[in-house]
Amino acid sequence: MKLRNTANKQTSIPMGGYNVEYSGINEAHSPRRNTNNNCKKISIFPLIFLIFYEVSGGPFGIEDSVKAAGPLLALIGFVVFPFIWSVPEALITAEMGTMFPEDGGYVVWVSSAIGPYWGFQLGWVKWLSGVIDNALYPVLFLDYLKSGFPVLSNGYPRILVVAGLTIALTYMNFRGMTIVGWVAVLLGVFSILPFIIMGLVSIPKIEPSRWLVFDLHTTDWNLYLNTLFWNLNYWDSISTLAGEVDNPKKTLPKALFYALILVVSGYFFPLLVGTGAVPLDRQLWTDGYFSEIAKIVGGVWLRWWVQAGAAMSNMGMFVTEMSSDSFQLLGMAERGMLPEFFAKRSRYGTPYIGILFSASGVVLLSQLTFQEIIAAENFLYCFGMVLEFIAFVRLRMKYPATTRPYRIPVGTIGAVLICVPPTVLICVVLALSKVKVVVLSSVAVVIGLMLQPFLKWVEKKRWVKFSTSADLPDLHNAHENIESLVY
Repeated sequence: MKLRNTANKQTSIPMGGYNVEYSGINEAHSPRRNTNNNCKKISIFPLIFLIFYEVSGGPFGIEDSVKAAGPLLALIGFVVFPFIWSVPEALITAEMGTMFPEDGGYVVWVSSAIGPYWGFQLGWVKWLSGVIDNALYPVLFLDYLKSGFPVLSNGYPRILVVAGLTIALTYMNFRGMTIVGWVAVLLGVFSILPFIIMGLVSIPKIEPSRWLVFDLHTTDWNLYLNTLFWNLNYWDSISTLAGEVDNPKKTLPKALFYALILVVSGYFFPLLVGTGAVPLDRQLWTDGYFSEIAKIVGGVWLRWWVQAGAAMSNMGMFVTEMSSDSFQLLGMAERGMLPEFFAKRSRYGTPYIGILFSASGVVLLSQLTFQEIIAAENFLYCFGMVLEFIAFVRLRMKYPATTRPYRIPVGTIGAVLICVPPTVLICVVLALSKVKVVVLSSVAVVIGLMLQPFLKWVEKKRWVKFSTSADLPDLHNAHENIESLVY
């Protein structure tokens, strides 16, 4: 039994009755025809920074790891955790994202592996998780500014700033992915530079013995793991933009590799500097504390730069997350999972309906606290990742010879083993979740389980129009069509 032309010649993945093929690895276009001449594809350099902002955006928000567990465990966490979670997730994203290079990303993976019902469930929890995540960035933005502007701590000024910021950044998403990509590059450079300078000026003040402090008896494992998890996940989010990437089958794996290096070093270096240059007071290590460290080691001017860098970083994370969320909705609509109007694009090629839905969710959820947002988001994200791991392993087991432009260099057993450490971590994170978070997140999951049949009922009644794009392979009969290639 062999799969026809699997070695070198097969450059497409026929998946259905429309006789549509994915472009080959050496072709510079995506599977979806681009009829908008104003739409430019994302090149590798902006893509690296888009991934950087999808996952990280810099060290803003990692302070709680020191508060929860002390310097030593915080430093170890940001070295070891990437190998447990980030590397496996990035590798799976590279393989699956190049196998299915279209908007919708992980929704398409799961739909092709275990069916559209579970693809919808993944799309629901990932979109909701992304919106919750995006609600966090205005909170972080204001947390870094409130020390200089106390009026932003609470009340109407805080609400007005959140609303104004959301509107401005939403408009940036509306104007197109090319703008978002290069804005991410500029914001990334501006946000990283102050920490490089902080590291240089703090050298005389660093005492290595401060790095070794830990106390297992006072460690808050829930806060520690949630902080690590939140700061090192979301590598798969870039897959929902694969249809907007220039030659994704080559560009996506390279961008993920370089972004992984940038993210890990962008966490570890500032944490090394901050814990080594100032006396330890774990209670001070909360959101925004890096700006206070900058003032101690470099002066007020460096503090203002770090605060400005934090503000710019949160803007970058906001626009990239919103892009991912809105293009996911577009991809689901093109697959017939959501009403057709979600697939409509502006004259800039952007899914304006998805952008408006995502922005509305951000405004509604932005009043939650930092810890509540992280915990709820992580719970939903864990549920979604379990489905992704199942899809990855199932496709490897049932269709091992299918062409994959990028393939993790392991066999079927290796593919299973790659998923074991992150799955164990998911179980630990879920086990440590508070009852309130479990209840609220479970309600969100149940809503998704009922929402998909409801939308099918609405489609049957023809109250709202649904359609599947003929420009994309038909995944509903993916298994049968792949098997038809085997002889």
